[in-house]
Amino acid sequence: MDTIERVKNIILSPKTEWKVIEAEEMTASKLLTSYLILLALIPAIASFIGFGLIGYNVLGIHIGSISVGIRQAVISFFGMIASIYLTAYIITWLAPKFGSTADFNKAFQLVGYSYTPMCVAGILYILPALGTLAGIMGLYGLYILFIGLAPMMKTPEDKITTYFLTTIVCVIVIALLFSVLLGALYIL
Repeated sequence: MDTIERVKNIILSPKTEWKVIEAEEMTASKLLTSYLILLALIPAIASFIGFGLIGYNVLGIHIGSISVGIRQAVISFFGMIASIYLTAYIITWLAPKFGSTADFNKAFQLVGYSYTPMCVAGILYILPALGTLAGIMGLYGLYILFIGLAPMMKTPEDKITTYFLTTIVCVIVIALLFSVLLGALYIL
């Protein structure tokens, strides 16, 4: 798999690319080491540069230091990997309830590739004020996830929307809990 080609295809023609990905046999660990770590490094390194070297201003006060940059980079990298695993587990757990195949490796592919636009847009964290745009790209990632449910999880057409919405609600609840935990760690 050519990483750059996969990134381009999953962003520009996700429906076609899901058909290619569906035929691939790839374990979660292989996808993690061959694709996701590289992509998760984009927002992590950009966060380090943006928050650690460039900084930002709040009410005329400059905020930014190497330690802040390192902290942001670590939280970005490990938070992204953890959220991919967690979402894949949720999708796998919910699969039988929606007539889908409970295959963790396929769910991991589905989620991992859906994070592609947000990871690529993570380069915007170089300028912390533009970081929100990377999050907005996550919305496109949700669309990619939605259209990937049928080919990857073998979800019946009439259950895709409910499966997707249920997954999103579960992920949001867990993400809120996760962010509270990370917030508590950030204060320390």
